[in-house]
Formats: sequence, C-alpha cells, structure tokens
Amino acid sequence: MPGNAAIFYHPEGFDTSGSKLMGRQAAGEAFLKAYALHSGAAQLYCYSKSEAMFTDFRERLTRLTGAEQAAQWIPHHQPSELARAGCLFVPGPNTADLAWQRRHFDVRGYSLCGVTHTTASEGIMDSIGDLMVAPFQSWDAVICTSGAVRETYRQVLGDWAEYLNERTRGIANAPVQLPIIPLGIDCAQLQADGKAEGWRKEWRERLEIGDEDIVALFMGRLSYHAKAHPLPMYLGLENAARESKRKIHLIQAGWFANDSIEKAFKESARSICPTVNTIFLDGRDGHVRESVWYAADIFTSLSDNIQESFGLTPLEAMAAGLPVVVSDWNGYRDTIIDGQTGIAIPTVSLPPGMGGEFAFRHAAGVDSYDRYLGHASLCTSIDAGACARAYSKLIEDADLRHRMGAAGQKHAREKFDWQVVVAAYQALWDSLSARRRSAAIVADRPDDGPAHPLRNDPFSLFASYPTAYLDGKARIALNPGAASNWFKTIRKDPMVSFAPYMFLSDDETDKLLEKLADMGECDINAVLESTPAESQSLVHRTLAWLTKLNVLRIVSARKRARS
Repeated sequence: MPGNAAIFYHPEGFDTSGSKLMGRQAAGEAFLKAYALHSGAAQLYCYSKSEAMFTDFRERLTRLTGAEQAAQWIPHHQPSELARAGCLFVPGPNTADLAWQRRHFDVRGYSLCGVTHTTASEGIMDSIGDLMVAPFQSWDAVICTSGAVRETYRQVLGDWAEYLNERTRGIANAPVQLPIIPLGIDCAQLQADGKAEGWRKEWRERLEIGDEDIVALFMGRLSYHAKAHPLPMYLGLENAARESKRKIHLIQAGWFANDSIEKAFKESARSICPTVNTIFLDGRDGHVRESVWYAADIFTSLSDNIQESFGLTPLEAMAAGLPVVVSDWNGYRDTIIDGQTGIAIPTVSLPPGMGGEFAFRHAAGVDSYDRYLGHASLCTSIDAGACARAYSKLIEDADLRHRMGAAGQKHAREKFDWQVVVAAYQALWDSLSARRRSAAIVADRPDDGPAHPLRNDPFSLFASYPTAYLDGKARIALNPGAASNWFKTIRKDPMVSFAPYMFLSDDETDKLLEKLADMGECDINAVLESTPAESQSLVHRTLAWLTKLNVLRIVSARKRARS
C-alpha cells in the first residue's frame, strides 16, 4: 500500500479565489486535487482546528474532483490519532510547533513532512533554524522543490550550526531529511485537447492579433520588486521586434499589488518597448489562467528575485506546448532543459558577502520584507542582449518553436505531472515510516560568519541562484551612448529608482560614469582601488545597479560553481 499522510488543513492555504492569489495557494489547491485523484489512498485524513474546516475540506475535495471523497477528521487537539495515517503533511515549511506537540505523546508515532515555497522571509529563516532546536527526528522531512532551495537550506543550517556549536560547545545538527521533489502540474488539463484551437482563435480575435503575428506571454504576479523585473523582457522584445518583419505582441496576464505598481508597469512598457503591442490581462480570472496560454507562441518569465524558489508557470507553459525563455535562476534551471525545451538567459548578482547592510536593515526593521527583496533585485541583472537573441531566434523559426514546444510537453509529462509527483511524495513517506520504525530515539559571531545566522547577507544565502558573480575581478565597460542618453531616461523611472539610499547619489554616480569613460574596459578592483575604503561597498553596489540598467555591460564575470 503506498504511503499515506494526513493533510494539515486551513482553507486559506488551498483557496485560489481570493483577490491576492499567491503561488503557495495555487500549489496547495493543485496538490489537494492531485492527491485525491492519484494517491490510491482508501481514506483521506484531514487534520484541522475545527469541524467547520473539515467540512470545508470535504466540500473543496468534491468541487475539485467532481465526486465525494472518503475523508476522516482528526481534531487538532488529538494529534496522537495521526498515527493512523503515519505522516502529517503540512503545505508549508513551518512545522516546529507540531514537532513540540508530538513530543507530548509518542515521538515515534508519526512523521512530519513540510514543503517549501519562498525561502527569503524572516519567518522561513526562523523555521530553518528550528530544524536544529525543535524535537525533529530523522523520519521527518522538508521537501525542497528545487536544488537551489536545498542549497539555501544547507547554507542556513551550516551558519546556524556554527553559531550553536560555538555557543554551546556541543555538536549541533538538523536530523530532518531534505529531499528534492518538484511541484506538480496537471498535464492532461494543460494539453487542452479539443479546446486549444478554439481558445487560440477566441483570444486572437478578441485582442486583434493577426494569424502571422507573434505573441509572447508572461503569466504571474506583476511585481518589479518581488517577482520579476520587466526591464530585460521589455528591452529584449523591443530589440527583437525592431529586427523582425512580424508584428510582436506581449501579453502580461497577472495582477498588481497596488495602483502605483500598475502605473509603473504600463508607463515603462510604453516608453521602453513602443514597437511591441503590450497587453495586460487579469490573471486572477479563471478563464484567463486556463486558456490564454493558447493565444501565445512563446512563454517568457525572467525571474530575478530571491523570493522566487521554483516557478510553476514555465512548467504550465511547457505542458501547453509553448517554448520558454526564462532566466537561469533558482528552480527554473531544474525545470527547463536549455536548448531543448526553451532557452535559459544568464543572470548575474553580487558575490557572497556584499549584502550585509541589506540583511541588517531588514533585521532591524528599517526596511520591510518587500524592500529587502527589492534591494537584492536591484543588484541582480539579466542579459538583455541574450534575451533579444533568444526572442528573435524563436520569432523567426516556427520549426524551432514547435520542436521546443513538443519537447517541453514530453518533459513536463515525464517529470512534473501530478501522477509522478504524488508517487514521489508517497515513496518519501514510505521511507520516513521505515526510518521511524527502525531508528533509536535521540531525544557570539565568528570573524568570517554572519552577524545573525538566520539573517545572512542575501548574496551569500542565495549564492546558488545566479549564473555568475560581479566580484572584484569581473570586467565591465560602458555601453556606447548609454551613460549620456539611456541613463538620463531610465534613472528616474520608479521601477529602478526606489532605493536611492542604497547607491551613490546622482552627482556621485555621474562622476563614477565619467571615471569609467576614461578607464574604458576594466575590472571592478581597478575602480575600487581609487575609492576610499569606507565607500567601496557603495560603489560596488552602484556598479551592479548600472549593469541592471544596461548602462554598463559585463565583459566577463566569475561563474558560480555548479553543485
């Protein structure tokens, strides 16, 4: 009998009907449906705080699957009853309270299994630290949805273990397992047999898109500071559109957190890519999310944010038969096959050790979580030239689009369909049960370490995300005309000027650009050698910001070692 687990249930974690739809909610709803359909479990267990929540659980299952499911309630105040299921699955990573709760009864009674989503928030950092101090066991697990996520966990656990060992003079370790299991998708639904052609016609007629026109699609939250900055997408499509004889459209199907972000996106689209017809659709609309894939010829998502840890939309696009152009960033590199199912665009961010001020300001409460994310994003660049080349290649080669689309569908079906992913969950739970049955019960700052092990510099913590590092040996050069023309246009744009206090002032930046014009192609160390020691970090950050704005080009940078 495949492994089974009770589901820790609160409606908020599984509801996609709200106005502020998040990836974790979409993942939770999709998992619940998939587990009911594909697990083969004779009995579904719901662990919730009230019987009303259990009623909601049953009703949601019926809506999702189209049939009533056999389900049983385990009340929150009776955790010992979880032994009947053998495992408690939590649709998030925070399980420390549940580990302490289990200790009141039988530590061997059942396993705990969480799953990661974002890994950048204070709460998540605390939950990783809890893995070493709460009563977790080797038969517990936190599922990492990508290799980059597991590297982040290992980084935090290593920092925290070093601190605890120094503090207690003992041996600290986290016994939990960290398996990599991706999020899943419903490939059959996304293949849309019998519907795709009609939906393509519907959307193209509604949006006045010609049969020979090319449509690029972005799907997801529209947030330049906490999701994906649109600058490289806009620049890349504009350059591709100018070289092509075909009309290019960009559909951005998503939602904005507020009116100012919406205004910034729309004004920037008009000014940066005027040759491209930019269209905004409400991605919270169920029909949009289900059908707009088929209006497109290319899917693109250029995530550059440390909050992003996996990314479902490239998988959904592949399952819908679209070639994808995505950033070489965190979980994206686990989902696409570069050159076969799509094209990965190189990313560059600052090297480990360069974000201590970001971490301090966030930990001290000076900056909100959103600003912390935005600060790190402003020092991460995506190669706009490579974007343009990728878009152009796919725009001009219909056969390539079809080959990559077909390869993507096959790849999605074989590795990421819910049937495959649910089986991986169940295999994990089986292995945790075997460990549980056989194992014995075991119930100040270093010079080179972070000030707070759970609040490390983001460029150390997320060092596995970028393609390369903009360190002192990186070589840079001014882009012709960028400093005098392009920079005057873009430097006041609210999408790139929202953190002036983290970079040189306008006057100092202008002086830096004059210096760079005189130096020509040079390495960053050469720039820093003529800078007072107390200002070198500020100058280094500003150089990273200027590469993001395409004012500077990166001639060469040290590549991240692949794990």
